[in-house]
Amino acid sequence: MNNAGYGTIGPFEAASQEQIHQQFDTNVFGLMNVTRAILPHFREKRNGIIINIASAGGRMTWPLYTLYHGTKWAVEGFSESLQYELRPFNIRVKIIEPGSIKTDFWGRSQEVIYKRGLDVYEQYVNTVVPNLQKSGANAPEPDVVASAVYKAATDNSSSLRYKVGGARWALFFRRLLPTGWFIGFVRRYAEKKEDRLKKYAGES
Repeated sequence: MNNAGYGTIGPFEAASQEQIHQQFDTNVFGLMNVTRAILPHFREKRNGIIINIASAGGRMTWPLYTLYHGTKWAVEGFSESLQYELRPFNIRVKIIEPGSIKTDFWGRSQEVIYKRGLDVYEQYVNTVVPNLQKSGANAPEPDVVASAVYKAATDNSSSLRYKVGGARWALFFRRLLPTGWFIGFVRRYAEKKEDRLKKYAGES
């Protein structure tokens, strides 16, 4: 199971080359390296399961998560393609797609991008980040992800993707709605001003 990962958040223009590389080194290249290392063993046994922790954010996006989404979309594409070539060896690939989960992803496992002198995004960041953090505060506990991982490892099926928590509904509507409508919904949620947030929460 490949589970190492963290999220870089902030305007892409503010990201340094080092931050970009570090995000992809952890979330994508680390996963690829571990997978490549285990494949000879699995091929010899002609059996094995590779479980990659992706995200609902591998098939939809939020503002300010350009680097994170880039890595998770990469994990999705890599995993889906890989399962074809491994199937003849009885090696299965599984993708776990959590939505927001109440973990330290929203704290210790996030890196905020900041570039001195680039303050034109400040108002947007100050609006969006608190809105998105609310989804973490109200998210399910991580045991729902553990249950999905257990199912993926033991159900003896060829199922590729396992949606977890709010990812089920989010990805359902992503598939159902025209792209423009879905992006509009994301913008309305992420870019709500504080007065609209209070109205949304039913506060006076």
